[in-house]
Amino acid sequence: MKIAIGADHGGYRLKEELVPLIQSLGHEVEDVGCSCEQSVDYPDYALPVCELVSQGKADRGILICGTGIGMSIAANKFTGIRCALVHDMFSAKATREHNDTNVLAMGERVIGPGLAQEIVRIWLETPFSQAERHVGRLNKVMQIESKYASHP
Repeated sequence: MKIAIGADHGGYRLKEELVPLIQSLGHEVEDVGCSCEQSVDYPDYALPVCELVSQGKADRGILICGTGIGMSIAANKFTGIRCALVHDMFSAKATREHNDTNVLAMGERVIGPGLAQEIVRIWLETPFSQAERHVGRLNKVMQIESKYASHP
């Protein structure tokens, strides 16, 4: 898979640790930045990751900021993006199996690199279950998205 990854200054160090892991798992990585710990705005990095995923130029995306909250809010503004803020292994697996998430958000100030690496590994390796109940629920979410995408 091709994985787009982006972080603001609060997630820069964790992003730098995760890129080699993702590559070691056999995935291609497109790193959209940032490339330093100087203050930047998280929407500026959520945007290119979500554009790549929503346009099919990346299979999935990973976003990291201090808490993961800002990135997840920004990501979920995009049509077709299902971003989950995850800080534990159970949620990493469940959000793929049940919600078919295509973007993962994490907070560098919330979790350490060891846990983040395990979350990413689980999230990348877990398939969507395709169970009828999960597909039906996702269809309802997409109907909501479609209905309100054209409203101001």
